[in-house]
Amino acid sequence: MAGSGSAHGALGRREARKHDRRAAIIEVARALFFERGYADTPMSLIASRVGGSKTTLWSYFPSKADLFAAVLDEVTARLQGRSIEALSLETGIKEGLYRFCLAFSDMILTDEAVRLQRMIAAEAQRFPELGKLFYERGPKATLRRLEHYLGTAMAVGKLRPADPTLAARHLVSLCQGATLSWRLWNAGPEPTPEQVERDVALGLDVFLRAYAPGP
Repeated sequence: MAGSGSAHGALGRREARKHDRRAAIIEVARALFFERGYADTPMSLIASRVGGSKTTLWSYFPSKADLFAAVLDEVTARLQGRSIEALSLETGIKEGLYRFCLAFSDMILTDEAVRLQRMIAAEAQRFPELGKLFYERGPKATLRRLEHYLGTAMAVGKLRPADPTLAARHLVSLCQGATLSWRLWNAGPEPTPEQVERDVALGLDVFLRAYAPGP
């Protein structure tokens, strides 16, 4: 029995080390991708920064695309939390959508999110698979949750019947307004919280007027 417990303990420690090693690789890769771009970040450089051989790196991630997907999963999961949590019909449709739009806008305007979007835009021509990866790992997941929320609101009469997929796209576009473009292009100073709140409120007002339930 003691031997069995020792074996399980050793296995647990090995798994913990593997988990920590994988997390360290993702963190180094994220920093290098943001600093150098996807094309100019070879796996050999990531391996040298982490400390170890390329063979070890390949054992965790069979390709650079797989590693980039893991980076996207880590970044988007961390950034999306607040916006997803805000979607609750219990708070009322206007309050729930306001919280979502505000959290969503805050998320896409962070330095990390802006750097990620700039990198995707710069690399997508040469590596179209990156754009698809980014969409699948990031925007698509958020839109799907929003679609479900809006579809439910339509079904119970809180919004007029419509295509929830199109409605989700309308809402996201209205709430982010031109602020995101300005940030991506460095066309102006970083928006203040008051500016973001104003844009969100105006965009949500337009959306609720367009999708108001009938009399």
